[in-house]
Amino acid sequence: MFGHERSITQIKYNREGDLLFSVAKDTVTNVWYSVNGERLGTYNGHTGAVWCVDCDWDTKNVLTGSADNSCRLWDCETGKQLALLNTNSAVRTCGFDFSGNIIMFSTDKQMGYQCFLNFFDLRDPQQIGDNQPYLTVPCSDHKITSAVWGPLGEFVIAGHENGEINQFSAKSGEILKKAKEHTKQINDIQTSVDLTMFISASKDNTAKLFDSTSLDHIKTFKTERPVNSAAISPIMDHVVMGGGQEAMEVTTTSTRIGKFEEPVVVVTTFFAVLRFFHAAYEEEFGRVKGHFGPINCVAFHPDGKSYSSGGEDGYVRIHYFDPQYFDFELEA
Repeated sequence: MFGHERSITQIKYNREGDLLFSVAKDTVTNVWYSVNGERLGTYNGHTGAVWCVDCDWDTKNVLTGSADNSCRLWDCETGKQLALLNTNSAVRTCGFDFSGNIIMFSTDKQMGYQCFLNFFDLRDPQQIGDNQPYLTVPCSDHKITSAVWGPLGEFVIAGHENGEINQFSAKSGEILKKAKEHTKQINDIQTSVDLTMFISASKDNTAKLFDSTSLDHIKTFKTERPVNSAAISPIMDHVVMGGGQEAMEVTTTSTRIGKFEEPVVVVTTFFAVLRFFHAAYEEEFGRVKGHFGPINCVAFHPDGKSYSSGGEDGYVRIHYFDPQYFDFELEA
């Protein structure tokens, strides 16, 4: 599906899975019918790259965060902008809690401003009108690069640029628990369908499975390239991972022509692959090609029968599993 002019930054299904939302570096938020890939509409208003998107439980509202220093709330059906929350720096992550009443978003550490994690209650019009969150949590050391709500909306699980994972209380803002299993930046965090587990994707070439409440490290899935995104199947003991380095790796060598040295640029490009791992055995059992260049985001359909991916090439692809996939058993 081609509806963006620049690379995809995030894709997200609604709870029923009939809609797929995509955002990219081109200011546009698209919504698609997942069954046939038809574009239903767009949410227009951002003036910078859109980094994150989320949809609430009953597909009533959509939340987006952008490099134009704003987080915006939209009516899902009409595309009307319901709220504009201005910030001092780019909004990197955003999300609705389980009830759809509380939103959180994090801002980048840039232009002299530190990273903040903000919480708004949508039931209080004054908070929205005054642009005053009921809770603001400063993250002075390392900025948040990915964040999701934990079970029951009691805390937010945040991944940082140094590889650390923290639980932030949605009531007090205090750090409830910490984990430091990754050695480099965390690019993506996604929860299981029941929110009891989450998987983190990192620049250290691994994805790791954690317990959402205790932050206990459960499994590790290793590759030879940075992992940009990872998702947990809702019906199988499988995880899918997407990643890759920059689409063009440029190396310069010099060749002598007469008295002059002429630099020669060697450009290598590749088709990125999606990798499937067994969640229990940590074994890779399948690969799927498709995108040209790195894969930036992956997501399982809520019914587990298909999945989607968004790439640096600006395309969103919906993949349906063959019937044999559901009968597959990994030989331990």
